[in-house]
Amino acid sequence: MTSTPHAGLNGATVHTLPPKPTPISDTLPRRFADFPDLVAALDYAAEGARGFNFYNARGELFRALTFRELRGAALLDAARLRAAGVERGARVALIAETSAEFVSLFFGAVLAGAWPVPLPLPTSFGGRDTYVEQIRTQLASCDPVIALAPDDLLDMVSDAAEPLCVEAHGWGVFRERTACPIEPHRPAPNDVCYLQYSSGSTRFPHGVMVSHAALLSNLRAHSLGMKIIESDRVISWLPMYHDMGLVGCMLSPLANQLSTDYLATEDFARRPLGWLHLISRNTGTSVSYSPTFGYDICARRVGGGQWADKFDLSRWRIAGNGADMIRPDVMQAFIDSFAPSGFDPHAFLPSYGLAECTLAVSIMPPGEGIRVDLVEERLLLGDAAPPTDPAKPKRFRAIVNCGRPVLGHEVEIRGENGVLMPERGIGRIHVRGPSVMEGYFRDDVSTATVLKDGWLDTGDMGYLLGGYIHIVGRAKDMIIINGKNYWPQDIEWAIEQLPGFKAGDIAAFSLSQENGEETAAVLVQCRVTDLAERQRLKEAIRLKVRALTGMNAHVALVPPRTLPRTSSGKLSRSKARSLYLTGAIQPLEVAA
Repeated sequence: MTSTPHAGLNGATVHTLPPKPTPISDTLPRRFADFPDLVAALDYAAEGARGFNFYNARGELFRALTFRELRGAALLDAARLRAAGVERGARVALIAETSAEFVSLFFGAVLAGAWPVPLPLPTSFGGRDTYVEQIRTQLASCDPVIALAPDDLLDMVSDAAEPLCVEAHGWGVFRERTACPIEPHRPAPNDVCYLQYSSGSTRFPHGVMVSHAALLSNLRAHSLGMKIIESDRVISWLPMYHDMGLVGCMLSPLANQLSTDYLATEDFARRPLGWLHLISRNTGTSVSYSPTFGYDICARRVGGGQWADKFDLSRWRIAGNGADMIRPDVMQAFIDSFAPSGFDPHAFLPSYGLAECTLAVSIMPPGEGIRVDLVEERLLLGDAAPPTDPAKPKRFRAIVNCGRPVLGHEVEIRGENGVLMPERGIGRIHVRGPSVMEGYFRDDVSTATVLKDGWLDTGDMGYLLGGYIHIVGRAKDMIIINGKNYWPQDIEWAIEQLPGFKAGDIAAFSLSQENGEETAAVLVQCRVTDLAERQRLKEAIRLKVRALTGMNAHVALVPPRTLPRTSSGKLSRSKARSLYLTGAIQPLEVAA
């Protein structure tokens, strides 16, 4: 067997046999994140044989990193950070590439007593200048001592860091530094472990301070909620700068001693079915999460199940759903496409969470699958009065059940003036429990706005039914025209039913007119080149919105791949609105 040269985590070139993935089983007794801090969790995991495995776009394993190897590499990175002047409580900005280097540097910062701050990779939208501006804004917010990036991104990160006098280095050069191993920092449970920027953090970023105690309580709560078993293995393509990727698919597997297989997010974007191939190859039971759009992409790629023999999804035990609104129609399309591959619909596990609560707020009990509640649309829009025309057909929306609050957490639904809502009463979701954040970094005003008496105002709207949480939407996204409420996703989903459009093509929001009044605006990504056909589509969209809402909406067709997304892949309506108003998004020409 031929040896393969590669760069080790410590910078030296080493020759090894092709790597073997870390095992599912281990003689080390499993502990469900019952540790006082992340350092103790790493120490324990390092006693076993499990670890992280990194695959390329072709599905080939190129790096297996046992937790023992991770601890050794992280100690050296901690020593290098100390030698670079990084002191306890200092921030270390890390561009969160899906790689062994990022994982080692993250834990290295923790072992040095610093706060790692995962920052995003570039996206396909906006180009170089947009990315540099985003990183500069987040660097200004977290005020790091040093910024570390993959070598191929160093130029952009340096451009972002230079005006702030932040030292920036590529991983390769940084690892050439020699440093003697150090004794790891032993944090107190209430010490901050890391800063997490929420997925929409751009112009006004909020760095969420997550303590060791908050982190470990959430890791334990959601591992028990998912009922992790001995044969489980995690498979993930989620970005490590987003809470579901960082906490759910990196920190949780370590604290719960689960081997994990990674596909880089950009490789998933190019070849999404590579995710399903990794799951198919797993000989144990698979635990894998995705936002709704990930399931949607895969279902569209196979086109109705004719590729069923290419996959074996019969051992996919937990197919988690989270990070965006869960759509029953998309989940059903995935079931229809992959039932011939052995996918069990009961594997779907809806959940709800946010960075301000570390990650998980609620989880559906395993095996219950997707459960929906039909709610009359007028109730979702805050109209509790009986309909004036009983003969008028009622409109309903299917709301997905997102499970029960995780261990140790309470949820309340509050209406106007903080009044507790009854069962099925729609209001703002508030959470209290050990996983709630310490606050926003250096932003007491924003912290006080959302955190009072231990209760976190999530900004999400929903209701409780039989102790289960149902999510309706984001309060800030609601469109209010002439005193009437409209949910943007209702408008977007209606337009998707027109031929030629799909999920993610539409952004709806409110817009001020010249007379000062508000109106609904709809941006629709269009792939049609004929100007007359564009005009026909534009009119069809306008009629669809009018039929749904009674409004004459402002409709603009925009080029494909124009609408911005958050780091988790969710549509960013607020950014789309801002870019459209500033002219960064230009409408396509249509026939006169």
